[in-house]
Amino acid sequence: MPSSVQRKRIRKSPAARRAEIVEKAAEIALSEGLECITLRRIGEELEVRPGLVSHYFPSTEELVAEAFGNAATGELDMLLPVEPSAGTATQRLAGFFARTSGPAWNDISRLWINARHLTRYRPGLRDRVTQQEEAWRGRLAGLIADGVTRGEFRTREEPSVVAVQILVVLDGLGADGGADAHTLPPVVARMAITCAERELGLPHGALGP
Repeated sequence: MPSSVQRKRIRKSPAARRAEIVEKAAEIALSEGLECITLRRIGEELEVRPGLVSHYFPSTEELVAEAFGNAATGELDMLLPVEPSAGTATQRLAGFFARTSGPAWNDISRLWINARHLTRYRPGLRDRVTQQEEAWRGRLAGLIADGVTRGEFRTREEPSVVAVQILVVLDGLGADGGADAHTLPPVVARMAITCAERELGLPHGALGP
């Protein structure tokens, strides 16, 4: 005899559901590209009605911008934690460079290229890219300023300027070198580290091989 007791559905809170939608969209953005995000696609992936997705994000444009921001912030927090672990500024910066390689870095590099291209057509995404650029520069500049205060770094320029120089080189390597350090000549793959060592008054090899 079939049971008359129906399985109780667990309803997620609005905050949890919204976070789930953004996380899935960010996952698609990293693996396939921002163009692959649609309200219908997210609904299918999460096995919910597209109308539920549009309840939180009335337009795909809003979800795309949020997905990029989520992915970029997550990567920044991994590369340069808000609350860094113990270690000198030099060690923390060396750790940053050590993490800017491999498949995960390749994915985020491609996502940045993808996002910057789409900003020509999507104002909401353009604003989010600008916010993330400021966040990345600010976080790196803060680390450099800490190193200057500790007497580890000696700079001719303001920490914010040095941060921009380093990030520009990393962006260039990602765009021109396919974001894969293993396919580049060692001297090219090391360009961002060489730039940082030069601008911070550090000896060759202080920030990595």
